[in-house]
Amino acid sequence: MFELKGRNAVVTGGGSGIGRGIALALARAGARVAVTGRRDEPLRDTAAMVRAAGGEALFRRMDVADARSVLDGIEDLAAQLGGRIDVLVANAGIGGPNACSQDGPDRWHEILRTNLDGVFYSAREALRFMPDGGRIVTISSVLGKFGVPGYTAYCASKHGVIGLTKALALEVAPRHITVNAVCPGWVETDMARAGMEGIAKSSGTSYERARESALAEVPLGRILQPDEIGALVVYLASDAASGVTAQAFSICGGQVQSG
Repeated sequence: MFELKGRNAVVTGGGSGIGRGIALALARAGARVAVTGRRDEPLRDTAAMVRAAGGEALFRRMDVADARSVLDGIEDLAAQLGGRIDVLVANAGIGGPNACSQDGPDRWHEILRTNLDGVFYSAREALRFMPDGGRIVTISSVLGKFGVPGYTAYCASKHGVIGLTKALALEVAPRHITVNAVCPGWVETDMARAGMEGIAKSSGTSYERARESALAEVPLGRILQPDEIGALVVYLASDAASGVTAQAFSICGGQVQSG
């Protein structure tokens, strides 16, 4: 029931981290995968890894914060994929601090444009090429379910992704397209390392001590791997999840105990 053979999937932000893990998981399940991002070299590397694993892969430079870039990119990929996008994974995002009480609006707008506007643009364009019964999976965060001081823009954007997901799911339900959000906690990525380095700097301690402290807040006591996020996305993209929509799934080692 997790077989995705014959389906075309687009993963935004697929050049590294969680996006790369998702692309590889989709390919292993049989999907033909197209990855997008702002730099060619990481995308080329992901595509090569997919092919090395026996899958089919395309890649295209695309900036999800730019509506025109998304329109052109999705149209081009859809044409290369035979005019059909069965699965969209709206994963592209950026992190970092933005304290409402201290920082100006520039960083706020940068984060919201990528993390929230980017999901809207990507979904809007992909839906033009998505058949009935298609799948949209958005990538939010556990910070879409609780707040962290100094991360105003990031928390707002990820809360917004969950709201967008729920509303869009109802909008496209008549077409039997499902829309769900995945909310990761700490995952072994460059973004997570940067976050832990920020904790270390603000607390005046070492990176190792900051990492240990961060993972102490995870009941399972460990960091997740990108392919674990990919496995959940494969489920949501599969026939097994045809009755699942408008949900936000935490995958965080127990950091969040709600749905």
